[in-house]
Amino acid sequence: MPDSISSSLSSNTPASSNTTAAITGSGLSSDTSALVANHISKTVSGPNGDLTILSDASVTVETAEAIAIVGPSGSGKSTLLGLLAGLDSPTGGDVELLGQSLKGLDEDARARLRAGRVGFVFQSFQLLPGLSALENVMLPLELAGLDDARGPALEMLGQVGLADRAKHHPLQLSGGEQQRVAVARAFVSTPALLFADEPTGNLDGETGAVIIDLMFSLREQQQSALVLVTHDTALAQRCDRRYKMVSGVLSPESDASHPGGTA
Repeated sequence: MPDSISSSLSSNTPASSNTTAAITGSGLSSDTSALVANHISKTVSGPNGDLTILSDASVTVETAEAIAIVGPSGSGKSTLLGLLAGLDSPTGGDVELLGQSLKGLDEDARARLRAGRVGFVFQSFQLLPGLSALENVMLPLELAGLDDARGPALEMLGQVGLADRAKHHPLQLSGGEQQRVAVARAFVSTPALLFADEPTGNLDGETGAVIIDLMFSLREQQQSALVLVTHDTALAQRCDRRYKMVSGVLSPESDASHPGGTA
């Protein structure tokens, strides 16, 4: 990911409880799209000249809608996710995140926009090894200045089945447990929008299925919009709409009946 872990963590502020969610105001009005990308591209300079990683991509994600971006490794999926989340800036085009254009916003301003309203689940978990499971889930709440981060964090750990592992550090947890902590950290803010980048990539099939069921259950419970990056076509079928990414080119699967439209 282009930005530091602290930048993405600061997007996951404040919490799963109704009281905390009311404080953050992370919900979107029904007439505001969670995400709109208009003709975005990404070009980088290389030893042999400019290299286009992403070409003229457009996508819209409505409130509480789930979309999947499917493609092989190296196709540009994670680059696109980083641009959509405001973790990196496109070379061309514009992204509107939660109703706000990202054009002209610096890294700090983009982080403030995400704070308390956007969550992340990464393939590599990205837990801080020096913190316990509970402290990892509390961290985005503390970064937001919430006085009682412990209560909502414990509640969310209970929802992912890890209340009895709250004091354990990441290296004392299995891969599946670490990803459950990461899911708890993402949803503790009751996010309006969740980005998930290959969330089962480092897990075996059985454990990955448990994580996906958990993530989709919490998403439905909180009515969070979801952008899921995956190479797993079966997993992508659980989303409302699907896009294919091939060599930096994004194309939607046809679904004329869906109100979200196509890119």
